[in-house]
Amino acid sequence: MVSKNQIKLITGLQQKKYRQIHQLFIAEGVKVIQELLQSNFELEHLYETEPLFNEVTTSKKSLISESELKKISCLATPNNCLAVFKIPKSKEIAASGLIVALDDIRDPGNFGTIIRLCDWFGVKQIVCSEQTVDLYNPKVIQATMGSISRVAIAYVDLKSYFETTKLPVFGTFMDGKNVYQITLPNEGILLMGNEANGISPTIEKSVTTKISIPRFGDLQQTESLNVATATAIFLSEFRRG
Repeated sequence: MVSKNQIKLITGLQQKKYRQIHQLFIAEGVKVIQELLQSNFELEHLYETEPLFNEVTTSKKSLISESELKKISCLATPNNCLAVFKIPKSKEIAASGLIVALDDIRDPGNFGTIIRLCDWFGVKQIVCSEQTVDLYNPKVIQATMGSISRVAIAYVDLKSYFETTKLPVFGTFMDGKNVYQITLPNEGILLMGNEANGISPTIEKSVTTKISIPRFGDLQQTESLNVATATAIFLSEFRRG
């Protein structure tokens, strides 16, 4: 059984305000939950419609019906499990290596995909502007497919952060240098901008080098690439050298 109070708490966690109040977030699906259980994330409680996670102690899980799962799920077609995890305390930001910075990324799917890409390309640190979509938004968690457990994410004032870092900042612009024709370092910050407006003018001043992906289409009419797609191309180029 899922009590009315539990339903109220879990559905409330779909909103950032209540995630911050309770310091909890939700994850759905076997793959995502399994990844989080195997990481340093602490499980608050697990709800499943069939026995799926034998490693979870009985006191931390409940067997519920499909109709009950539907009441607490964020998904139009719920999976067979939902877990509530504790939001961990922030860690110190890495000062070296390849880092991805996000300036006002608003789409949860884009953000989640970028986290997965960082995991794939071995990027351990993402630094986000305070306006970037909340990491613990259920749609972000879903899109990461568990990669959230292997990439550190911090929210900062980007302008102040760039003023203190010694790493070069590579900003992505339509009129930047062709990324295929320059040599990229092993260490640096790849800065990706907002889906509609790109990198903000205030943050642009901190950019060391402007880079771009050239268009190869005959008509040259495509306005821009999806930010997650562009991130994949840039990260691939950083790792190629």
